[in-house]
Amino acid sequence: MHPTAARLQARLVARGLHVDIRMLGDSARTAREAAAALGCQVGQIVKSLVFLRDAQPVMVLCAGDRRVDAGRLGLAAASAEQTRRATGFSIGGIPPLGHDIDLETLIDASLRRFPTVWCAAGTPHAVFEVPTETLIGALGRATTVTVD
Repeated sequence: MHPTAARLQARLVARGLHVDIRMLGDSARTAREAAAALGCQVGQIVKSLVFLRDAQPVMVLCAGDRRVDAGRLGLAAASAEQTRRATGFSIGGIPPLGHDIDLETLIDASLRRFPTVWCAAGTPHAVFEVPTETLIGALGRATTVTVD
């Protein structure tokens, strides 16, 4: 397992979330790539996106088949460097939790369509499946919203 994925797995275990991290042969940088590699629906892929509100990072967990209406939510896109500083992970492998700092999190209400979802596990090749309600329950400061 990649060291970054192993670090994430240790952080998740510390939060009481036990998942099996799966390493993919091909990149899963996009929701479509991940869904094709995993044989699941694009909506089951959780896009972990960082935005800013009043210069503070906010994590948005968005279904792979949805887009975030940042303006409606009062958010602005974070740069790649701001994202890395806030999460400790690079774009393409950002997990929904287990970041370097505890982030306010907005959860796309449409994720509840699926009993399980797939999330990035620290690298573009590492993913994990988790029951949707288990993921939501493991998040600290989280609010469920309509993101699009």
